[in-house]
Amino acid sequence: MKKNLSIIPIGGVEEIGMNMTVFRYDDDIIVVDAGLMFPEEDMLGIDYVIPDFSYLIENSEKIRALILTHGHEDHTGALPFLLKKIDRQIPVYATPLTLGIIKAKLREHNIEHQLLNAVKPRDIVDAGVFRIEFIRVTHSIVDGVGLGIQTPLGNIVHTADFKLDPTPVDGELMDFHKFTEYGEKGTLLLLSDSTNAEKGGFTFSEKEVRRAFEDIFVNAKGRIIIATFASNIHRIQQAIDVATMFNRKVILCGKSLVSNAQIALDLGYLKIPSDTWLTLDNLNSLADNEVTIITTGSQGEPMSVLSRIAIGEHRHIRIKEQDTVILSAKMIPGNERSIGKIINHLFHRGANVIYEKVSEVHVSGHASKEELKLMLNMVRPKYFVPIHGEYRHLIYHSKLAKKSGIPGENIFIMEDGDILRIDEDSASISGKVSCGRIFVDGKNVGNIEDMVLRDRWKLAQDGIIIILLTVEKLSAKVISGPYIKTRGFVLDDTSEYITETLSRFILESITSMDADIVKDTSLFKTKIRNTVKKHIKQKFNQRPMIIPIIMEV
Repeated sequence: MKKNLSIIPIGGVEEIGMNMTVFRYDDDIIVVDAGLMFPEEDMLGIDYVIPDFSYLIENSEKIRALILTHGHEDHTGALPFLLKKIDRQIPVYATPLTLGIIKAKLREHNIEHQLLNAVKPRDIVDAGVFRIEFIRVTHSIVDGVGLGIQTPLGNIVHTADFKLDPTPVDGELMDFHKFTEYGEKGTLLLLSDSTNAEKGGFTFSEKEVRRAFEDIFVNAKGRIIIATFASNIHRIQQAIDVATMFNRKVILCGKSLVSNAQIALDLGYLKIPSDTWLTLDNLNSLADNEVTIITTGSQGEPMSVLSRIAIGEHRHIRIKEQDTVILSAKMIPGNERSIGKIINHLFHRGANVIYEKVSEVHVSGHASKEELKLMLNMVRPKYFVPIHGEYRHLIYHSKLAKKSGIPGENIFIMEDGDILRIDEDSASISGKVSCGRIFVDGKNVGNIEDMVLRDRWKLAQDGIIIILLTVEKLSAKVISGPYIKTRGFVLDDTSEYITETLSRFILESITSMDADIVKDTSLFKTKIRNTVKKHIKQKFNQRPMIIPIIMEV
């Protein structure tokens, strides 16, 4: 039988986040990235979502290496959960900053993993039949790499997240030569970032943000508060540089941001003058025009520093009339409402709020159409798979590939779990592995059933009614109650009237029930639940959750 190369996206196609791709040849497997996804609007109470690792757990003895392309949560956030599931030490390869971030993450999860290996661009590592070369790319985080993967059937190029930034903040240009070299040698397959595939032209350089910062700083009379992603070291560096330029001190807030900044500082990726980085304890001793606060919360996260500042619940920071607040991040789809609320709260408290829609305070870290076409033309692959994007992004990217000369039959739009099999003669999507989404709610991992989410959604929409009854078992008579408690169902000024009316209705309904029903607790509960549900639907056109509690004496 012919041996074939299998490419399996466990996550990261038809969605933003949860990036994870498996490459398999015979009994050798390598895994690229292990990311999480932030919850969608209907995932009430869920902290984040990780891929279903079933396939990897079943084949754990075949995994030769796990490679992380950069330090963003959508590429590294699921790693602790994967390592907990696999009961053997797997070599993990990442660049120094990415490795520093994941070491801190593993400490939080009390995981001791011995095989963490630092690599740098143009390093090559062997993993079974695979030989992996790390290729520098520019992105919105320091130390990102794409991959050149040599296999027995040919070369694969995985771009990871990238953009073609001609003036990166750290001066480290993307390695165009290496990508072109793979094109000249011959590339069997290209997997490329599709996040901005529907956006025309080129993505602006990160240095454009500095110009926007300078324009804001020169006019700001009070304190400046900048909210950004904790992992965006380039953005943090630019904020520090501009603050220093205007003789301002810098205070970093937010556990993850302070942690990442310290890691980047220790590794030499972040530069802060020794007298510039102060703590919140110094805030009151500084004049307002000497203060720049860099913090988290650009996505409206409820417990973030910026959220607490916006609603006046932060212990140290209260918004003043001349404060300027900058949201230096893109609004992730689904977060618009919560971000809008924060902006409104900040304006109500007197701050001047600047965000992406009104100023160039954010640029994307992902390649736009012209850059994606340039990558396709540099690498010149035989086969092409668009990754890292929702379905429309994958479609737009596939259209660019066709325009770049790749035949339509050689372009594969995949779903999570699909198996792309490539042999010496052909390629096709054939078969599927077990995959899906695992919900993480606090310390609960994977125990959150769809029913739980439906119940939470129901509670959020229509509230809850709790009915407490005491029944004498022998006589099947109600001797106490019903006592009714509602939450999220009726307003306070009408609740007493409604609960009294509902109590009478329940008692009347019970008197018409057969004694055998009342004596059977399970049947009695069901009957009350269905009777009350029907009554509420008729009277109020609502469907609250109804919980009868029956006590027998």
